[in-house]
Amino acid sequence: MNVRITINGVPYERDVDTRTLLAYFLRDHCGLTGTHIGCDTSSCGCCVVVLDGETAVKACSMFAVQADGHEVMTVEGLAQGGTLHPLQQAFWDQHGLQCGYCTPGMMLTSYALLKQNPDPSEADIREGLAGNLCRCTGYQNIVKAVQQAASSMRAPASAAS
Repeated sequence: MNVRITINGVPYERDVDTRTLLAYFLRDHCGLTGTHIGCDTSSCGCCVVVLDGETAVKACSMFAVQADGHEVMTVEGLAQGGTLHPLQQAFWDQHGLQCGYCTPGMMLTSYALLKQNPDPSEADIREGLAGNLCRCTGYQNIVKAVQQAASSMRAPASAAS
């Protein structure tokens, strides 16, 4: 089946088997390897991408044909013009990563969370990240990173008021 998906602002058109999972489509058909595959059962959250600018989805549990006609953002789409996205900067500043395997999914889940709730409490962040597993950190620095990013992302709106 032929699918057309806009990924990080770039249109991709590919012929795929209808059973191709979105995670494998991104990695194998588009060369975007930032979407990690951890468990293939939708348990770990390493494969999270953002659908249509606001919804976090696990790319290992969605077929590429289901994304036909939609926009997908991967971790490669966060930085703009060589400038780190506030989430990327915050994960760096707050040491919210160790091995980095879960980091793309954590960042994109956080991105969607912050689109829906720009000023989340610690409990909101922990609940929002509940579907993402990390074997290396203790989650505390990840939570701090999301809090920093939330503050940074709100700052321009506050300055304009």
